[in-house]
Amino acid sequence: MKRARVSVLLLIAAVLSLSCSAQDSLVTLNKDEFFAIVKTYHPVAKQAQLTVERADAEVLSARGAFDPTVNSIFQRKTFDGKLYYSYFNPQITVPTWYGLDLKAGVEEVLGDRSPTELTRGKTSYMGLKLNANTLLFDSRRATLRQAQSFRKQTEAERALVVNDLLYDALVAYWNWTQQYLVYRTLAETVQLNEERLKFVRIEYEQGARPAIDTTEALSQLQNFYLLENNALLAFQNAGLELSGYLWLENNAPLQWSDSIVPAPEELMRMSEIPALLPIIQSALLQHPKLNSISYKLEILELEKRLKSQYLLPKVGVNANMLNGGYQLPNELSAPFLENNYKLGVDVSLPLFLREARGQVRSAKLKIRETTLEQDWTALQVENKIRTYYNNIVQIKKQIEFSEQMLANNIKLFQGERLKFEAGESTLFLLNSRENKVLESIQKLLELRAKWQKSYSGLLWAAGTLI
Repeated sequence: MKRARVSVLLLIAAVLSLSCSAQDSLVTLNKDEFFAIVKTYHPVAKQAQLTVERADAEVLSARGAFDPTVNSIFQRKTFDGKLYYSYFNPQITVPTWYGLDLKAGVEEVLGDRSPTELTRGKTSYMGLKLNANTLLFDSRRATLRQAQSFRKQTEAERALVVNDLLYDALVAYWNWTQQYLVYRTLAETVQLNEERLKFVRIEYEQGARPAIDTTEALSQLQNFYLLENNALLAFQNAGLELSGYLWLENNAPLQWSDSIVPAPEELMRMSEIPALLPIIQSALLQHPKLNSISYKLEILELEKRLKSQYLLPKVGVNANMLNGGYQLPNELSAPFLENNYKLGVDVSLPLFLREARGQVRSAKLKIRETTLEQDWTALQVENKIRTYYNNIVQIKKQIEFSEQMLANNIKLFQGERLKFEAGESTLFLLNSRENKVLESIQKLLELRAKWQKSYSGLLWAAGTLI
């Protein structure tokens, strides 16, 4: 991975130095280098990663509900030289996973007019606070688990965004490569026709060719000039579209140049077509979109479980063991537990539970909606995989036919050229054969680019481009 990063940085350095180099110098941008730049530096990929980091922050925040807390109360009243009361109560509370709060503290109560429910002097205590209806599950645990599931969902969403980004980038790359090869083919064709025009003019001057042949050759050349110009325009525009995916480490777009060219052999290289069923099975288990929905279901299940707790009676228990002074007792004997404690119980229950029942029903409906979405998405994923798979299989066959047609047209063109040079054919027939060859080349390049896009689409539909 480090070696790939170094090659990417070297490519960027070479591109940035193009403005200082000769006009005819070329920098080759192959697919792997382009892929690495998009994954590493594109703003959309970075933005998707930031959402994951923000979800990490939400998990950290949810863990804060289990942080121990220290609080202290101090109240004092003096008037006309008399101490009415003085109350000092520092306390530490330790939340636990099971909805139970452990607490310990001390109290100091002074003054003749202190509240009668308070024990004068110094008292220490430790105890617990419990809501019995949330013993199995409570909002703190729900919030943390939902934050953890949301973090996983965000990671799946990041993978989905990057998967879409890379597919769009690859489509632009293969289109750019196709336009470059079309332009280069037409540029070479122009050179051949310029030489042919010179040849025809020489033969005309020598009386071996009629004057109309020079017009025919010139007309063919002018047509190729026009096609070459259109191909150059298409290549330049495709390059500008591609440049939108190329960014630097400092969040600045890469300076584009027409001196950047693709690796032509990559368009001709075709990967082996994998088996269909394993791709579908893997996608149904690992596709980022389906994973995102699964984590969403986890969040909704946690919400339903929390809402279900509200159907139970609200029972709050607050119990403390007391001791005179600031020292804990040496032993917890029966008389001590019988005589030195403070206990409180609160019980409440709505008679109809309509709010709780409504919330539980709403949570169940959300789960049902998301389950239907999951089933529909799974079908869409499978259909997209099958569509792109059918495309690459059929396009491969079309490429084979197109290659055979090109080979036949080249043979016909070469035979016609030999007859033309021997004076047994016309320039019109030779030009017609040449046009057929050019059409076949362009069709083959189009099919190969289409195959590469469809293969990339297959990986995208399976969610494996990342």
